[in-house]
Amino acid sequence: MRIVVALTGATGMLYAQRLLDHLPTPEHEVHLILSRYAQQVLTEELPEGLRPPTGTVTHNLRSMNAPFASGSNAFDAMVVIPCTMGTLGRIAHGLSDDLLLRTADVMLKERKKLILVPRETPLNLVQIRNMELLLLAGAVLLPANPSFYSRPRTITDLADTVVGRVLDHLGIPNQLMPRWQAEPE
Repeated sequence: MRIVVALTGATGMLYAQRLLDHLPTPEHEVHLILSRYAQQVLTEELPEGLRPPTGTVTHNLRSMNAPFASGSNAFDAMVVIPCTMGTLGRIAHGLSDDLLLRTADVMLKERKKLILVPRETPLNLVQIRNMELLLLAGAVLLPANPSFYSRPRTITDLADTVVGRVLDHLGIPNQLMPRWQAEPE
């Protein structure tokens, strides 16, 4: 699978790092894009820096020369994690003036998997309407809402409850969280 991972300036960089930690690069081709503000948030939240897996290809936000910037070479999936509401809104309205936005636009028009992991609360009506547009266009909205039934013991365990769901939607097997079990009868 060929996957683009994009980071924006929303809080929640641990989600992005954990996703990168669990994307096996020998099996999957991983490409990385950072928004203009992502690096500043990374510095605050991951002082040791982002650690992409070996083999990950990083692309300049201002370049349109990446292979996935064209529908003639659309990748299999894109995950925007964490996703700001500004980025979500620009994607919803078809703006594509940088590589991140253009790639999301290509994913939608080519009917490829686009997973957005927004990290915002509370939501306003404009954001809800932008989410509606994206759902209608075929995007997967997977808010960074961790689950607690697995009794996570660390912040990383908590983040993994979201990352596990992202991997599920990519079709990548994982054991990041226990699965919900039916009650015994």
